[in-house]
Amino acid sequence: MTLIVAVAMLGGLAAAGYTRLCDLMMEAHGRLYGASRWPTLLLLPIGFGVVAWLTKRFAPEASGSGIPQVIAAAEQRWTGRWGGQRVTLRTAVWKVVLSALVLVCGGSIGREGPTVQVVAGILRSLTRGLRGGPGRRAIIIAGGAAGVAAAFNTPIAGVVFAVEELAKSFERRTNTAVILVVVVAGFTSYALQGDYAYFGVQGGEPALSSAWLAAPMIGIVGGLFGGLFARALAVVIGPGDNAIARWRRARPVTFAVLCGVAAALFAVVSGGLTFGAGYAEAKSLLLDHSQRGLGFAVCKFGASLAAAISGVPGGIFAPSLATGAGLGAAFAHLGFAFGGRDAVVLGMTSYLSGVVQAPLTSAVILMEMTRDPVLVGPLMLAALLGRWASGLVMPEPIYHLLAANWRRAPEKAERRSHERSRPEGAS
Repeated sequence: MTLIVAVAMLGGLAAAGYTRLCDLMMEAHGRLYGASRWPTLLLLPIGFGVVAWLTKRFAPEASGSGIPQVIAAAEQRWTGRWGGQRVTLRTAVWKVVLSALVLVCGGSIGREGPTVQVVAGILRSLTRGLRGGPGRRAIIIAGGAAGVAAAFNTPIAGVVFAVEELAKSFERRTNTAVILVVVVAGFTSYALQGDYAYFGVQGGEPALSSAWLAAPMIGIVGGLFGGLFARALAVVIGPGDNAIARWRRARPVTFAVLCGVAAALFAVVSGGLTFGAGYAEAKSLLLDHSQRGLGFAVCKFGASLAAAISGVPGGIFAPSLATGAGLGAAFAHLGFAFGGRDAVVLGMTSYLSGVVQAPLTSAVILMEMTRDPVLVGPLMLAALLGRWASGLVMPEPIYHLLAANWRRAPEKAERRSHERSRPEGAS
């Protein structure tokens, strides 16, 4: 157990260092863009192409978010002469380096998914062969949960993420039923008692009333948009077979360059607001400093999708929160009696829930990030409705769908390895 604690501390240090590196890369891109705007835009297609080539050549397991790789690794042991690199130190290093390059080029990616894979890789690699402690699957799940907790500074959300997404022990129907019962009971209590708290209330009842009214509308719209994002992602990089997916697999570098061109166009249209993870833009919307909510949401949607389908390493959590913030701000600007900040928070929750179809994780992340207990009920309602609306256009959660790519890969590789080692003429 002492070794596990020590390795977990190392994983936390790595996550903190990775966070700082990502911040430095986004700051560096901001300085480049400020000094020379149009040449800096060229970094997107060039950078996407270079990083896509490096990823395919040296670290294919480091592509994309990293969460599907962790899910697949937790579900399925890789055996045979081809061991795989889904959750290893080597992949973790490549993930950090390549995603940092994408950020300095202005790619709309987040660090949260990559942090999950990085920390899981550290824990799995440094505890390999450990006897008498947790098993391989438990270590991988714990590492992934620690990655979420460290990336968002939300420890409870890390635990919920492990149960809801990485582990399969929590039935999804039970998941939905739990949230539904809690929301209905909470709303009933609010209707009868008002903004009741055990040790008293510090005001804020009008804002809570508007939040309950806003949650259903924002939840459904945010969930639909999130489901569309996940659907587009599944069509291009999922395990299915279609013309776009085949062309992408045949010419991955060219496809990545075109994705970079699309990301640059969205950056131009948005006035440079779509670069990076979107932390600053989401914070600005929370403070009600922007009047471009819907326009920003559309452009961030497109820029994030371009980065996600390009094959470069990078997560979708933070860009999804920024897109959802734009959607929420758009509702606040429509003139309804919704508090601006509350609408933005609800938009972030519903859109994230629609993208990843993990309502508990989405609601808890926003609860811990905003630290506003008044919004607990509306947040859960928005997350639940976002999950439901997303399911109308995207039947299967995106991370679990993409994990199929990493579950089948070792079987194919082992078969090729066996065929190469089989004597000629053997059957």
